[in-house]
Amino acid sequence: MQRYKEAALSAGRILQEYELCEQCLGRLFSKRLRLRSNRLLGRRLLGGKPAGRCHICRGLFGDLGHYAQLMTDAASGYEFESFMVGCMVRPSVIDRDDQVRSRYRLRGADGIKTDITKELGRIFSRRTRARADPLRPDLTVILNMRDRSCSVHSRSVIVSGRYVKVQRGVTQKQKSCEDCAGSGCAKCDWHGLSGYESVEGQISEFLFGRLGGSVARFTWVGGEDKSSLVLGSGRPFFARIQNPRRRKIRLRSKVLDSVRLGCMGMVSRPPRGPLRFVSTVQMSVPATGDLKKLKKLAGATVAVYEKSGRRSEKKIHSIRYKRKKDTLEVMMRADGGLPIKRFVSGDEVSPSISQVLGAPCTCLEFDFVDVSMITIN
Repeated sequence: MQRYKEAALSAGRILQEYELCEQCLGRLFSKRLRLRSNRLLGRRLLGGKPAGRCHICRGLFGDLGHYAQLMTDAASGYEFESFMVGCMVRPSVIDRDDQVRSRYRLRGADGIKTDITKELGRIFSRRTRARADPLRPDLTVILNMRDRSCSVHSRSVIVSGRYVKVQRGVTQKQKSCEDCAGSGCAKCDWHGLSGYESVEGQISEFLFGRLGGSVARFTWVGGEDKSSLVLGSGRPFFARIQNPRRRKIRLRSKVLDSVRLGCMGMVSRPPRGPLRFVSTVQMSVPATGDLKKLKKLAGATVAVYEKSGRRSEKKIHSIRYKRKKDTLEVMMRADGGLPIKRFVSGDEVSPSISQVLGAPCTCLEFDFVDVSMITIN
């Protein structure tokens, strides 16, 4: 009771100088009195007197229904269960609010922007049946009260899956749009891609069709040559779809132009740190030199040197071969990231197939039969 009397005295002094609406007046004292409804407190502090044109908000709170409708319209077409509201108001509104709170030493009272977002959040929640979540919202709604516009942004979703590449001559990665360098523009329909001919392009086009969204960012579990196939259960990948419209959808296996998709699903995040995986590769090399020496590579650790000076090591887990006329069909299981063509020729790789056979040779063709990720606990 004592706190309320003190608040009523302070409110009386403020009202002698400024006209305030129920919402703004109640906001100045609600935290001190530990009350939730600013409007009801403001109405009580006004003593039943009609509020005139508010000195602080200039009628903004009276237009919240209109702004909430802008938010609802902008969010239509998006799937979301949680949201966060942000707003931009004119600097003059902020200045008047700061002036009143400072002059009457109303420390701890919420600022007007905080109150606007709270009220809009309540209305928006009732209309959409979604909950407010400032930490990890599915949808972020930004209301611009300066020009009465509203924009929304949906939190990214991450899709995991595997792809089988059944046609040679298809690159893994798609070139970025020349106009925007991959950031998204009107020319590329805001997707950042130059087209949809590659593995990346075909998967992106499929995901955009199912989930909506703008740009897709991929995390690849290794890569293959343009002329190579990816067989078996396929190569794993992770795709982050920015600003998706749908997020609660079941993704099924799909046959695309030169790619088959499978094991599709949503994950909370892509793997962290370097990805470890093992690949089973089938390759053709010229049948030359002492073929029996190839067995020495089983269990060997291969050193790979890059132009940057970086050195890495890859293990050959198993290797077997079969001669077919003038070629050698080699089936090898090795750590992911081993450069296959260089491993055959011996270009900054040791030991190599050329080195072991004692004769220079090149990789005629290679395909990936299996790619298995290694889980790190």
